[in-house]
Amino acid sequence: MEEPDRPRPVGDAASRLAAEDLGPYSQAELDERIVLLEAEIARVCAHRAKVAAHRAAADTLFGKGGG
Repeated sequence: MEEPDRPRPVGDAASRLAAEDLGPYSQAELDERIVLLEAEIARVCAHRAKVAAHRAAADTLFGKGGG
């Protein structure tokens, strides 16, 4: 089931990450951060594909447009 359309909270994790000062991090810490972020991107992409497949199956079963 899909979440209702609503704005994300202002303080969500991605917004906090984007606003973080990267100056204090060493090169090794930045490399580690990149690995973790790439893994998170892969996780989100896999979830998006799963949701899209679920939606496509529902559209096929119930007909697109619903009415």
